[in-house]
Amino acid sequence: MLALTSPYLWYTTRVTGMVTLVLFTLVIILGTLVANRVGGKKIGRFELNELHRSITMVAMAFLVIHILTTLLDSYVATGWLSPILPFLSHYRRVGVALGAVAFDLMIAVWVSSLLKVRVKNQSWRFIHWFSWLAFASAVIHAYMTGTDAKDDVGLALVAACTLGVLVSALWRFFARPARAAGRTALSPLAAATASGEASAATQRADAAARRSDVWRR
Repeated sequence: MLALTSPYLWYTTRVTGMVTLVLFTLVIILGTLVANRVGGKKIGRFELNELHRSITMVAMAFLVIHILTTLLDSYVATGWLSPILPFLSHYRRVGVALGAVAFDLMIAVWVSSLLKVRVKNQSWRFIHWFSWLAFASAVIHAYMTGTDAKDDVGLALVAACTLGVLVSALWRFFARPARAAGRTALSPLAAATASGEASAATQRADAAARRSDVWRR
């Protein structure tokens, strides 16, 4: 019988975990570019969107390998349901639980994208906000359970991924173009944008009325 405590399983788990974190960082950044309607002549919005989807598929594949190798490695008993249900693992319970939360949220976002045609736009966009929470859970999971996350190179990689997503979040929430901000339902800027557009429309209507009065006189 094949021994399930091979170091290759452990190495694969470590490598795929780091690769998955980097890939999901790229997914978040590309998703922000798509949401902010970034695109030009050389790289259009369609190309960015397709790249976002393709990297998401690759990231999910690495995530599945990361989970499978963790479960197959009997040296660390995590439990077969621990990747889905939090707090079932006997090994670093909180850290593994955060990984389960991240995985569940990623699955929800991914499935909603696959079923986008059958899901309401508001529901799809609302579910997509879970990707930020999923990334935050994944980063904490990597730091609490990852063997390499506390080393110099691993810690620098985790910090770089966190910084990249943080900058993307700040840009999306505070420096987003007005033409894109109003198109995202349930976003923190949606209400403010709608109010600003209504105010601008009222001002334009008042200005038109004043011009009309002057012309009549």
